Amino acid sequence: MKYLSCLVILLIIIGCSSQKTEPRVWQSIEQSLQTQLITINEGDTLDLPEGNFMFTKSLAMDGKSNIVIRGKGMDKTILSFKNQTEGAQGLLISNGKNILLQDFSIEDAKGDNLKVSEVKGITFKRIRSVWAEGPKTENGAYALYPVLCKQVLIDECIAMGSSDAGIYVGQSDSVIIRNSKAYWNVAGIESENSRWVEIYGNEAYDNTGGILVFDLPGLTQYGHTTKVYNNNVHDNNHENFAAKGNIVASIPPGTGIMILATHNLEMMENHIIDNKTVGTGIISYDLVAALNEGEVEQESSIGGVQTVDNNYKVDTLYNPYPYQIYIHNNTFHNSHWFPDLSNDIGKLFLSESFLSTPDIAYDGIVNPTRSNPELCIQQGDDIVVINLDAGNDFKNLIKGPKLFDCEGVKVNPIK
Repeated sequence: MKYLSCLVILLIIIGCSSQKTEPRVWQSIEQSLQTQLITINEGDTLDLPEGNFMFTKSLAMDGKSNIVIRGKGMDKTILSFKNQTEGAQGLLISNGKNILLQDFSIEDAKGDNLKVSEVKGITFKRIRSVWAEGPKTENGAYALYPVLCKQVLIDECIAMGSSDAGIYVGQSDSVIIRNSKAYWNVAGIESENSRWVEIYGNEAYDNTGGILVFDLPGLTQYGHTTKVYNNNVHDNNHENFAAKGNIVASIPPGTGIMILATHNLEMMENHIIDNKTVGTGIISYDLVAALNEGEVEQESSIGGVQTVDNNYKVDTLYNPYPYQIYIHNNTFHNSHWFPDLSNDIGKLFLSESFLSTPDIAYDGIVNPTRSNPELCIQQGDDIVVINLDAGNDFKNLIKGPKLFDCEGVKVNPIK
């Protein structure tokens, strides 16, 4: 009887493996859809049909207000730009107000899959944005890319395969990123130079870095006031496939959360699990510039990719040092004995923290005009916290669970 049961199970497995996925049947609505995007009136809803649709040119909608673009579901309405020959984005929406994008997938654009620029009131709801063949340096930079926007909501979305960041919000105000999933990107979720941001209820896994909060020089505004909480950030150990010279090329594989040169940030009640190199890194732009010194910038993905600026001190208003950071009540665990050794940071952690890779690492580079970084960490006695003292060539590196033990400033929820 035991052998008969095994035979039945084997036959079921063979039968399942022999089933072939039906090939997609592609249709074209390129001309009619672009016409609709041009002629749509305020208050209208554009209903995308069910099916698989191939495009050769970018789609664009400019100067529209109170518009809904709605498909039949992430797995039912597929817009593919795999055969794109003209344009940088898949879909570009600009200079509008109160736009809702809902229930469709967008794939394989030459540059960014879905870019929204200078829109007040933009919602991405159940949007799947991917490069279907998986992680490649040749993929576009951003899957979901609101930039220079206000009142941004990204909810129940999926981003995969970006050569920079899957879900990326740049130079925007009043932002919520929630209940979404990002995997197989260099950066899973990234807030860059944005203000009043909440990132919660998301899952970031199998990226190079899970969640990034960056403030960079030379842009239209500086970021501040970010709350990162209740996220599941695990197994972000993918190789870094960003083009050399890009800012995210600096992320060590095995990074859970990275905080770069921003301020007024609260990070709480996240599950940060099995990220090989570091659970959370808190670093200055000084360290990024030093690690990238001598790197030759490559021409890479089309779009707004941020590269390392070794002349950042020309921007005299830019503060390259993180401060007012409060980390508390998170869950850290790392079952890996060794960090990723494909980068210098991983090798440093191996030599200085053997068999106990850090849960939290601070580069220790202090603003010469602000001796107190106001970094507060309240995580109990069972974590590894490291001060790298990178500004002194790591000579006075120290570690201990009670480094920076103080109560920080909480960030109020976005209204």
